Amino acid sequence: MTAPAGTLKLVRYGIDQLDAIRPTLVSLYAEVYAADIDKDPFFSVDRFTERLAGHASRSSWEAVVAYDGGEAAGYAYASALPERTGWWAHMLKPLAEDDVRETGERTLALFELMVRTPWRGTGLAQRIHEELLADRAEERVTLLVDPQHPKVKTLYESWGYRNIGGQQPFPDAPIYATMLRPLR
Repeated sequence: MTAPAGTLKLVRYGIDQLDAIRPTLVSLYAEVYAADIDKDPFFSVDRFTERLAGHASRSSWEAVVAYDGGEAAGYAYASALPERTGWWAHMLKPLAEDDVRETGERTLALFELMVRTPWRGTGLAQRIHEELLADRAEERVTLLVDPQHPKVKTLYESWGYRNIGGQQPFPDAPIYATMLRPLR
C-alpha cells in the first residue's frame, strides 16, 4: 500500500475550509490513536474534537493533508499562539519571561502531526511538517511530544527541535516534552 513519494499530493487548508476537512481529520485521528482511545479518556475522539475546535478558534489555523490518490495518508495542523496564550502556563518549571512573551505572531504551535501506518517510515511526516511550516511568518514553532515515544522525540530533534521542559496542558493529559525550533 505504500506508494512512491511522487504520487503523494500535499494540500494546504485554511480555517475557512475546516468544515470540509474536519471528517478527514477526525477519521485519521481515530485510526492512528485506536490503541489509546479505549485505554485513556484523554485520547477519546470526543476529546480530540474538542481540542480541534479550540485549536481552530484562531484565524491563523492551517492544516496540510497528504493524499495518495484520493486517500488521506496523514496531516498536520497548527496556528499562532495568541498574545494572551495559556500555552506556557502549564510548564512544570516556568521559563524566563522573554521566552514566553507572545505577540500573536511570534510562535506557531504545531498541535497535531500524524501519518497512517502504511505511509510511516517513508519520510511523509517530515514532508507534511515542512510544507506546513513553509511560508509561515512566525519566528519559531513549538510542539508537545509524549516522552513515552522516544523515537518520535528523537525524530523531532533531528528536525531541529530542542526540548525546553515538561508541561501538562490538561489535568488528565500526559506530561509532555515541550519542544521549540526556530523558523528563520
